[in-house]
Amino acid sequence: MSIYDLSPFHPPKIKWPKINGRGLVLTVLISAIFGFSAGLVAASFFYLEIKNFLLEAPGFQGISDKVAEKEYVPQTSQEQAIIDVVQETSPAVVSIVITKDMPVLEQYYISPFEEFFNIPQYRQKGTQKQEIGGGSGFIVSEDGMVLTNKHVALDEGADYTVLTNDGKKFPARVLARDPLQDLAILKIETEKKIDGNGGLVETKFPVVKMGDSDKLQSGQTVIAIGNALGEFRNTVSVGVISGLGRTITASGGGLVETIEDVIQTDAAINKGNSGGPLLNLRGEVMGINTATVLEAQSIGFAIPVNKAKKDIEQIISFGKIVYAYLGVYYAIINEDLQLKYDLPVDYGAWVGRDAAGAQTPTAVIKNSAAEKAGLKQDDIILEFNSEKITTDNSLAKMIQKRNPGDEIILKVLRDKTEMTLEATLGEREE
Repeated sequence: MSIYDLSPFHPPKIKWPKINGRGLVLTVLISAIFGFSAGLVAASFFYLEIKNFLLEAPGFQGISDKVAEKEYVPQTSQEQAIIDVVQETSPAVVSIVITKDMPVLEQYYISPFEEFFNIPQYRQKGTQKQEIGGGSGFIVSEDGMVLTNKHVALDEGADYTVLTNDGKKFPARVLARDPLQDLAILKIETEKKIDGNGGLVETKFPVVKMGDSDKLQSGQTVIAIGNALGEFRNTVSVGVISGLGRTITASGGGLVETIEDVIQTDAAINKGNSGGPLLNLRGEVMGINTATVLEAQSIGFAIPVNKAKKDIEQIISFGKIVYAYLGVYYAIINEDLQLKYDLPVDYGAWVGRDAAGAQTPTAVIKNSAAEKAGLKQDDIILEFNSEKITTDNSLAKMIQKRNPGDEIILKVLRDKTEMTLEATLGEREE
């Protein structure tokens, strides 16, 4: 027989003891009772051992305390700082609702050919006040001055209502619109309450803390608060300063303007956030949210708060916003313009030219400080009070630092000849 041709395997027969049904049930029941009891004893033993071990472990007490707490505990100091800033600042952040009397149209029909069809027509049937827009703002004085964007409060025929974070509504009037910056100041009136002596006292509004935007640094954490999309009040977003000293051309509310020296941030700024504050982790306003790039993500812009401080001071002192005014159209010369037009310098303000180098319809405004000083078409203003005019230090920035009536000295290049002109700055109002 081959070694692979094994004989069939026959297991030995086992004789099992005979157990009747009653014995089988009794055996199973006794086993279950003993097994369950042994399990309880073992579980109790191991539970006590593990609990004692953990309680003796370092740091366990703190962990158990945190788990027992009902309120959320911030995990980092930065997270706590953001929460504190939002709680502290939100009462002073407001929503601005814009309403206007709009025509109400009704439809009617005319039948030039009665046997064929009716033609629908429309006619005005009175007017109805409707909400046409909105934005954000924040209270900067206890008596109710509200700072926002100019494009939010641009319509002179509209009515403005301020909604505070606690749901109260206040009619607002526009005190001033900044002629150069996208800024405007509104005014709401404080509520009057009866004091303990029966007299009327005015309540004070909560206000924001104003910071110093000159101390901002790229990479610094900032918080934006505003009325996102015009319907989500006091929406919070967090980001960093992405860049400083940017120049943008913004449009909105029928307004198109170039804004210099703005803050770039990746904190989400949505439609309706316009006019809201951009805050640092100390809860200080560093900028006023003003614009976002629709074609991009995480690119928003804010006006430095230091520019708004001047507006607030002027409103308090003079009741209006005014700027020093030279009265000249110009382009800042750079290397491209110098090469394209073979200019003798690569810096300065080229009078009567636009950014592409083409002549502007007007070079010098009549009766302005520029005309009185003797500036002419194609003059190149090299220096303003001994400061060199460059793309980073433009003529507009220099003028904004001055006041109407200031006397200044201009270093001018005319036909390759340098000269000095004196001027007294005029006043530019809204």
